[in-house]
Amino acid sequence: MTGVGLTIAAGAAMAAERPKIQGFEDTGSDTADDRIWTPVSDRKIKMGIVGFGVCRFGADFSFQDHPNVEVVAVSDLFPDRCKNLAQACRCSKTYPSLEEMLAKDREIEAVFVATDAPSHARHCIDVLNHGKHVCVAVPAVFGNLEEADHLFETVKSSGLNYMMMETSAYHEDCHAERIIYNAGGFGKMIYTEGEYFHYGEKGIGSYKNWRDGLPPQWYPTHGNAYYTAVTGGSFTEVSCMGIPSHLARLRNGDNAYNNEFATEIALMRTSEGGMARMGRSSDTPGHQGEMGRVRGELGSMSGMNYQGKFDVSTLDLRRPCLPPGVKPGGHGGSHGQLSNEFVHAILEERNPLVHVGWSLNMTVAGVVAHTSALKDGELLKILQYSF
Repeated sequence: MTGVGLTIAAGAAMAAERPKIQGFEDTGSDTADDRIWTPVSDRKIKMGIVGFGVCRFGADFSFQDHPNVEVVAVSDLFPDRCKNLAQACRCSKTYPSLEEMLAKDREIEAVFVATDAPSHARHCIDVLNHGKHVCVAVPAVFGNLEEADHLFETVKSSGLNYMMMETSAYHEDCHAERIIYNAGGFGKMIYTEGEYFHYGEKGIGSYKNWRDGLPPQWYPTHGNAYYTAVTGGSFTEVSCMGIPSHLARLRNGDNAYNNEFATEIALMRTSEGGMARMGRSSDTPGHQGEMGRVRGELGSMSGMNYQGKFDVSTLDLRRPCLPPGVKPGGHGGSHGQLSNEFVHAILEERNPLVHVGWSLNMTVAGVVAHTSALKDGELLKILQYSF
């Protein structure tokens, strides 16, 4: 299913609650799956969820439906949103802030942070410092390299799980590319393209208007995942060009970031020695979404079409089977996959797929890319996070 609206299955009630947002289509739920999910434990993780803004992410990842999760508390700064989040998650306990939730509720083992992007790193560090696992909406940090270092060190010293809920990582094609890459089907990756094109003529509401005029490459992970979430690699240097917006509301840099760019295209060197072109645009109509293509020494792939020297028919390219009741959800059916991966990582006492290393390598590359754009494409080095 394609388009810029919510799926029909979401119903008129959901459409009334939030605006139509590109990428939220439930495009993965119609995929037939005759496999039976096998539980890894009968334990229920006690979770808290914070954030129920315009995107309604707090309830969109189906944690409340997972058989190994009990949502025991929720929080939002706005009382009406907090009430609606509690209803959506079938939870009776609410808190007026994340800080109060962490201070008062000792039974919580893990927290899903679905707050405003500028607060992600600070909120996750707070959760970890209270001895709880954490997963978070993208991006990992918001334009702040010092915060990236602080988050990385906090995760390492805590011994707890951190996961960024990067939706592209569980797109059908990105997941398949990861399996083929790990099986040797691409060899060295020579060239990767990743794109996050999200037209917003009128913009999307946000807490304290953080979305208004944000530098495009500060929100880069949906495109960058088409390299990092395929290969596990990172970006080592970048040259990025920015183009001022043609939309009046974005044209003059009249925003909190003093930013006039609405499109930024980054050319990066990868940790394999290959190349990647990663694009972000918010003012160009037409084909939209999170997408990518990869080309390696032995084969290439666009969508689910692999062409090359490897026999991919020997591989099971399907995404993992989801537990009963867990919905695939939006962003290409990735939401349920991400929540299931976070839960299983805790139960199996292992790192999640999109751990803090991947999360920061996807995010920080964009922060440096925007700096390059401000310097008319100057080639800049990117710090690497090995985890």
